[in-house]
Amino acid sequence: MHGEPPSLLEIPLDAQTTLPRPALSLRGLTKVYGSVRAVDDLSLDVPVGSFFGVVGPNGAGKTTTLSMATGLLRPDAGSAAVLGRPLWDDDAASLSAGKALLGVLPDGLRLYDRLTGAELVRYAGLLHGLPRPVALARAEELLDVLDLAGASRKLVVDYSAGMTKKVALACALVHAPRVLVLDEPFEAVDPVSATGIREILQSFVAGGGTVVLSSHVMDLVERICDQVAVVAGGRVLAAGSVAAVRGDGTLEDAFVALVRGTRPEPAGPAGAPPSAGAADEGASGRSLAWLRGGA
Repeated sequence: MHGEPPSLLEIPLDAQTTLPRPALSLRGLTKVYGSVRAVDDLSLDVPVGSFFGVVGPNGAGKTTTLSMATGLLRPDAGSAAVLGRPLWDDDAASLSAGKALLGVLPDGLRLYDRLTGAELVRYAGLLHGLPRPVALARAEELLDVLDLAGASRKLVVDYSAGMTKKVALACALVHAPRVLVLDEPFEAVDPVSATGIREILQSFVAGGGTVVLSSHVMDLVERICDQVAVVAGGRVLAAGSVAAVRGDGTLEDAFVALVRGTRPEPAGPAGAPPSAGAADEGASGRSLAWLRGGA
């Protein structure tokens, strides 16, 4: 008899106090593809119990960083640890212990979509070593909480984009991880499904868990996250509380200022003042005059 499984959205306080801090610790992570340094000596700490947003422009290195931080991609240099357990250790037992603390939802994750929703979540639980009765009970609970109970017998291939994101989140939660790492969890998701996912994540954090998510939607990060890191060029430009990073403006204002600050201004003749049309040309340095009426 296994009894009732513990609630998926709660982490016992006594367990929290015995775990090392921070939830996720990255030190000197580096990944090079040919001549491109996708991630360049990146270091970051994610506090336990935080709702942590990672924002950056396309090509900033967010997905590569999160892949290295979760054991999906081996770094060329540096280290990653989850609650003190190293992920890139030659010790297989240490690696397994670290990964067991993680729930991961990569961007563009391919699912076994010829399974039903219930079969997929149950299978994910079994892969994590859960006893079959526990995996069954947790799959049923998660699908109910994520408003997928009515589609539990439906093949995942027939799910909408929002339903697919939710069942993938269920797979990431089924083994009761301590830290959730989600790459663009709200991309291509309708507002109703996004609200449901957001409520689940907020409940997870309220119960003592830690969520790390990447997103391009500044307003979303500003509303739901309490910590944020701005990444560009494979490096962290700023990190801390949302209030501290955004300053007196919005997070989007701070983000744009930080990212533009990493890009050199177009070069001109030495000592020459900006051209009369420079203020209208934008960050690209091009006027796009052909887009204007009568051009």
